[in-house]
Amino acid sequence: QLRYVQQIQATRFAFAAILADGSVTAWGYKPFGGACVAVQDQLRNVQQIQGTDCAFAAILADGSVVAWGAPSHGGDCSAVQDQLRKVQQIH
Repeated sequence: QLRYVQQIQATRFAFAAILADGSVTAWGYKPFGGACVAVQDQLRNVQQIQGTDCAFAAILADGSVVAWGAPSHGGDCSAVQDQLRKVQQIH
């Protein structure tokens, strides 16, 4: 049972929720965002989540971005990580 949920977003195959403490939990089809284990330690003080077809991106309190899910659908932002600073919104 999820409690103290602040926001929920979905891909076609998964859901992700920001909890009151700023952490994130995800569920659904793991390859398309249903598991955030690989980036779980980075998902602290999350302000916003946005889902694509098969991936999620989260903005942290410091304006950085963490992504997970299918790399070919936005689930890997490592190639542009140095440009993702002071991000305020993702659409």
